[in-house]
Amino acid sequence: MENHRRSVPLWALMKAYLFQRLTLLLVCAAAPAAGHVSERALVLLLPTEIYIRSGVIAVALTVALLFLIPPGLFKTLFKPVALPKLPMPNLSIATSLAATLLLLAAIYAGFNGSRDPLSNPLPLLIWTIWWITLPILSALLGNIWHFINPWTGLYRISRLRPLFHLPEQVQFWPAVATMLAFSIFTVSDIAPDDPDRLAVITLSYWIFTSAMTVLFGLKWLRTCEPFTVFFSQIARLSPLSQEPALKAGCPGSFLITHPAPMSLAALIIVALAAGSFDGLNETFWWLAQIGINPLEFPGRSAVVLPNAVGLLLSIAALGIITALCTWLGLKMVGAQKEFRALFPRLTLSLLPIALAYHIAHYLTSFMVGVQYSLKAATDPMSNGADILGLGQFYVTTSFFNVATTVEKIWLTQASAIVIGHILAVLIAHAIALGALGDHKRATLSQLPVAAFMIAYTFIGLWILAQPTGV
Repeated sequence: MENHRRSVPLWALMKAYLFQRLTLLLVCAAAPAAGHVSERALVLLLPTEIYIRSGVIAVALTVALLFLIPPGLFKTLFKPVALPKLPMPNLSIATSLAATLLLLAAIYAGFNGSRDPLSNPLPLLIWTIWWITLPILSALLGNIWHFINPWTGLYRISRLRPLFHLPEQVQFWPAVATMLAFSIFTVSDIAPDDPDRLAVITLSYWIFTSAMTVLFGLKWLRTCEPFTVFFSQIARLSPLSQEPALKAGCPGSFLITHPAPMSLAALIIVALAAGSFDGLNETFWWLAQIGINPLEFPGRSAVVLPNAVGLLLSIAALGIITALCTWLGLKMVGAQKEFRALFPRLTLSLLPIALAYHIAHYLTSFMVGVQYSLKAATDPMSNGADILGLGQFYVTTSFFNVATTVEKIWLTQASAIVIGHILAVLIAHAIALGALGDHKRATLSQLPVAAFMIAYTFIGLWILAQPTGV
């Protein structure tokens, strides 16, 4: 097929960036057609090259604008404002108990319900509602997990006191180890959505965490339970916060002054690397690297070890590169002695990227999974019940079969990645500005990190445009 090329005017890219409508303006731009396969095996002819270039340019322009933005304006942008406190009843115990009952009911269905992961409520609750949807809602509305945590309600009504004191040196390291194990499970387990298998794992983890909470109190949840830690950090991207009072601000404002030990930085790096690799390990490129023909995929059992090793290498690479870029930037302004204190805080700026990858990678799964979740909710035991009164309910995937809707889906995914990297650049600069005090030094110190974020934008969009074979 012959490709026709036409250059895209620079002013169009600038205008798209300034109005944050990059993808809407570029949808009509002519560019080389790059064929790839969606998750529904539809061959697409989308101009992915122009979107990749435009996304990288948008992030690069953000870095360039940092030199022009007055520091006072920048500080004002990320300064939260107090809101009047509204009288709200404390329902966290009741909502936590309700969430616990829902989880235990889903575990029961996992053991006794349908063996089909798309009909059994447990896989849909865990993967679609909890893991895919909750981080996005947390970034929009705040710390929702605080209200639906399935351990706090039981612990509070039991009026137990901690049996042991958790040493401060432990920090977030147990959460790091558990998040690493969870990440390996998601990318390399042979059947992570098998209802019976998932029920055993979920129940075992709920019992384990309940026991640790009895031993060490709620501090175990705040520092050692990885999902409580991760969701609470993602919630700091929300424009709303209730800690300690009700405030509103630019997304990321509540990360700027947030303290962060090295263990929290490790947790964020694990989460980001896992999200990135979870998209990479499905591509034709990765399968070719491990010697598998993507058109004759032998099954997940063939990629268990390669995926686990690839994930570990991704985490190590991301941690080393991020640390090296941070150290080089601080050395450029003579502040390398601040590395140990500043590196964990700057790592917080990776959270918008982690959320962006989460949205981009799971968007298509959510669009289908949320329909199956509704169907499972009305008939949880697959016995013909209709609890919600939905009648004859059909799950549709027709949006994967129309080029226009597939294009919109891809543009939404690409936009999430670009916006996430732009916000990460701004947050990193705000953190550096607060720590170093000088606008010029802060901007120069972030140049290596910004260069890495520009490259990471390209990698993310490139992964998104690749054919998938899993």
